[in-house]
Amino acid sequence: MSRLVSVVVACALVTGCQSSAKPEVKGPAKPLAQEPGSTATLEARVQKLEADNARYAEALEFLQKVYDQQKAQAEADQANEPADDAIFAVDIAPDLAAGLIEGPLDAPVTIVEAFDFACPYCRRVHDTLGDLMKAYGGKIRIVYKNMVVHPQVATSAHLAGCAAAKQKKFIAFNDVIWTKGFDEYAATRDASKLSEDAVIAIAKGVGLNVAKLKADMKSDECKAQLKTDMDELAKFKVDATPTLFVNGTQVAGAQPVEDFKKLIDEKLVLVEKSGVAPGDYYSKVIMVTGEKKFRSKKDPKGS
Repeated sequence: MSRLVSVVVACALVTGCQSSAKPEVKGPAKPLAQEPGSTATLEARVQKLEADNARYAEALEFLQKVYDQQKAQAEADQANEPADDAIFAVDIAPDLAAGLIEGPLDAPVTIVEAFDFACPYCRRVHDTLGDLMKAYGGKIRIVYKNMVVHPQVATSAHLAGCAAAKQKKFIAFNDVIWTKGFDEYAATRDASKLSEDAVIAIAKGVGLNVAKLKADMKSDECKAQLKTDMDELAKFKVDATPTLFVNGTQVAGAQPVEDFKKLIDEKLVLVEKSGVAPGDYYSKVIMVTGEKKFRSKKDPKGS
């Protein structure tokens, strides 16, 4: 069998094309090449098949590259996303000592918020957390951790927050800095709205001792507070705000209040079933049994 005929036969077998039947002709069959135009037709078909195969091969190669890239990206995303079953033991002792807390100390559910005073999503979460505090009464407490992702804009506000806490007025300052500081900044994109002078003026409005505030803002202690918070958050790969931990379960971004309520309700059930006093649950359960560093979706528990 000639190479040309072999290619055609192979093509028929691979593609499943139907051949058209011809009436039986008695007598010796004419060689295929002797039929008028036969060779030219077959050669054209073979050339077309070869061109099609080349084109399809190029397309398949492109699709394979896209698939490989998407797979690599998905694996990278999983490596940076917290495991669904992870309970992270975020150390809140320095923040409790510094007074960066809202709500009762003996609340059964602790929400740790990594926040930045120039972050629009943190502004949204601030209102959400306010709604949750009202809805749950004394059942939740919020612990604030400084995560300065916009240092050129937000550093003065964070230092002022630390300084306000030393006068036991962090919550009052936290409320007003969002409405009189961030909202003005967001409306105008004018960074001076969160400058040191602007922040001090805002703080004065909530009854803070300005001289002490200025001194504490420049102190090594407040600078260390910011670094301590960010070093602790780095253990859990927190690099964006807002990031929250609800009794150790990480929540990224400004989620709807209903989602927070669902998670809080689940956590309240766990606290009640544990038999541990609500005020001791975070220190005796989360900090003891929780994970001290980040674990991703790619890492099974105990690996």
